[in-house]
Parts: sequence; C-alpha cells; structure tokens
Amino acid sequence: MVKVAVLDDYQNVFKEFIDIEKYKNKYSFKIYKNPFQNEDEAILELENFDVIFAMRERTKISKSLISGLKNLKYIMTSGMRNKAIDLEEAKKRNIIICGTEIHSNPTAEITWALILGLIRNMKQEVDNMFQGYWQTTIGLELKGKILGIIGLGKIGSQVAKIGKAFGMHVVAWSENLDLSNANKLGVLPISKDELFKQSDIISLHVVLGDRYKNLISEKEFKQMKKSSFLINTSRGPIINEKDLVKALEDEVIAGAGLDVYDIEPLPQDHKLRFLPNALLLPHLGYVTEENYSIFFSQMMENLESCLEGKPKRQLK
Repeated sequence: MVKVAVLDDYQNVFKEFIDIEKYKNKYSFKIYKNPFQNEDEAILELENFDVIFAMRERTKISKSLISGLKNLKYIMTSGMRNKAIDLEEAKKRNIIICGTEIHSNPTAEITWALILGLIRNMKQEVDNMFQGYWQTTIGLELKGKILGIIGLGKIGSQVAKIGKAFGMHVVAWSENLDLSNANKLGVLPISKDELFKQSDIISLHVVLGDRYKNLISEKEFKQMKKSSFLINTSRGPIINEKDLVKALEDEVIAGAGLDVYDIEPLPQDHKLRFLPNALLLPHLGYVTEENYSIFFSQMMENLESCLEGKPKRQLK
C-alpha cells in the first residue's frame, strides 16, 4: 500500500475531486486540512509517507524536512514551479517531483476584483449595506488613470489588456521587460522610479526571488502618489510588509489590495486585518474549481506514471 499525504487541503475538497474509493486497494490517503505549526511537527506527521501532494507553496519542503522524511519517494505539486521545495536536496535523495498544468487567468481576474473593490470602496459599502445604510462613499473611475504593471509576463500581460479595455494608460517595468511584448500590448515601458511616481494603481506580477524581494519598501511608498493603490497577487515578500502597514496607517498611499502575505495563513492578529484601507483576500488567485480539478487529477496521473517508471511532468 502506497502511503500518500495530501497537504494543506484548506477547503477539505480533495475527496470531491478524487474518488479515493477507486484507489483504496492501492493507496492509503491522509488529508491534512491545516498547516503544520513547525517543521518538527511536519516531520513527525509525515515520516512514514511515500508520497506528498503539495498545494502550491503552502508548506515549505526544505532540505531539513526532506532529510527527516526517510521514506519519501515522490512529491506531486500543483503547478510546474514550486519555490517552497528544495529541488537540489530532493535530487540528492532521488525523490521524483512532478507538477501539473495551471490556469493563469484566475490570478489576473482576481487582480481586477481587488482593483475594482478598492476604487469603488466595496469593502465599506458591502459592510454598510448589511447595517442598513445606503451610499456612504464616493468611488473613482478607471478611465484615464495610469496603471503601472511590474512584470509583464503571462499574468501581467492579461492585466494590461483589461486595463487598456477600461481606457487606462498602461505603463510597465521589470528588470527584463520584453519590449516587443510591451509594444504589442500598447504598454509604455518606463523606469521603476517613474512608474512609482506616475501610477494611480500599481500591480505586481513578478516571480519572487532575490532581486525582487522587498522591491517595495519605505522609499518606494514615499515616491507613490498619496492617492495611489497598490495591488499584490504575486508573492508577499515582494513588498516589505512592515513598511506597507506603516504606509497604510499613515495614509502615505490610499490603499492596498492583497491576496498574498509574508506568512500564510495570515495570523489572526495581524495588523493588516484591522486597516480600513486594506482589501484582503486569503490567497485565492489560483483557487478555482477548474484549477483544482487539474491539480488533483494530474497529481494522481503523475503518481500512477511514476509507479510505472515513466514519470509525467517531472520537475528537474
């Protein structure tokens, strides 16, 4: 019997997408709904498993965790990139890692949910409607505003197209900006400093790495317009979270729409939860029925292929 640990099934939906009865003679599944408190707990819980199903980057599968899991042979992750997994250590242990396809459009869609929610004060208006009030705020229009996109890859490009459809002026910067793609999209490439100074809305769409960690901190907040909004559906550490809280508290910027954080799940007592100018979502960018169906079905398909000696979608 192959022992499979399904990690971080926050919504407890794995069984809705996979008929585990179908596999009961071959696999033994244990589903973990909540994150582990620390690595020692993770090792204690997972030490007897042959396989880990990892949902995005919710659990850090570090060198020390891998070293502590002597029986681990396979890791199935959602998506074809997972920076929470120590690939080098896995290779040393001959652990096979396989990924899945993923739709990028849900993240672009939720980016616009945050933008629209902020500029039309939806957080306040929804709360006030349930308290019996009517029309308590005045919103803003998108047409004619400047949308600054940091990272014009697959998701950034989708966000740019929608911005153009709203009649916005779209500008972009990243260290390796594809100028031909920017030209095709009708997006103006500008410097990082000018993007912060000019943009009414700034949206982040770069991959977290050393060069983009703490990309936005106190200096950048001071460059931004007092009326501007910051959107992050990429990764939390791209923004210095402490400086973000201070910028929101002091109203250095008008507001922030966030789907990602330094620590996830976001602690219940985190200051961001209590700021009226912060619109927060619990990392829902990729969380759709369509994506989950792909994730779990392809994880099972990958595992079956691994046991047959022909791994599919292997990460190397």
